[in-house]
Amino acid sequence: MLRFMPVGDSMTIGSSGEHTWRYRMWQHLCATYGGPFRIVGPREALHDKMTDTPTSYAYADPDFPRAHLAGWGEGWLHMAPLITETVRTHRADVLLVSLGLIDLGFYTDADQTAENVRHFVAGARLGNPRVHMVLLPVIPNIRAESDASFAAQVTRFNELLAKTAADLDEPRSPLLLASPPTSYDIHRDTYDGTHPNESGEHRIAAAFADTMHQAWGLGEPYSRL
Repeated sequence: MLRFMPVGDSMTIGSSGEHTWRYRMWQHLCATYGGPFRIVGPREALHDKMTDTPTSYAYADPDFPRAHLAGWGEGWLHMAPLITETVRTHRADVLLVSLGLIDLGFYTDADQTAENVRHFVAGARLGNPRVHMVLLPVIPNIRAESDASFAAQVTRFNELLAKTAADLDEPRSPLLLASPPTSYDIHRDTYDGTHPNESGEHRIAAAFADTMHQAWGLGEPYSRL
């Protein structure tokens, strides 16, 4: 049985009333994978914006495996120290990782963030030497439209992420860089310039699904765009 673990920030945990891209990915895997699988992770809740805490279970459709390792305001900096024990405990086989925007926005510059990616990858492999990882580049948000220095950091980090993925890829523990979500438009695919709405959820899920299909022959291409 293949065990998938979504890892991410606010775009992955989602907030009250949302489906999340995790839900879209689960639907896709159910329809196309063709084998037993599980969604795993230590957390299940959404972020509650009213209380600013990860305590909501008000999913648009709660009837799906809601496990994840994601948090509002958390990035590579926060997940790297957690990943070894989390991968080991939940026996994760495939990590679907969407991190970096919050790091660049509040905590670390592009080079420091890329160094934390390396710590994360090393930690994940301590938890499971054969773990597979798919890394999503940072999607520039509305801040990048008006803040040139932030936009430059996003571009720089995505270049470093691609180099890191190439440098650290190895046969027993493949490391894939996903392509950016197809035709993603923050004015159409988000509700606030950062967080995905329904179409954005599908596009993020598609980026992961299509990468795994192309590289590993896993499932089928994503069809709900």
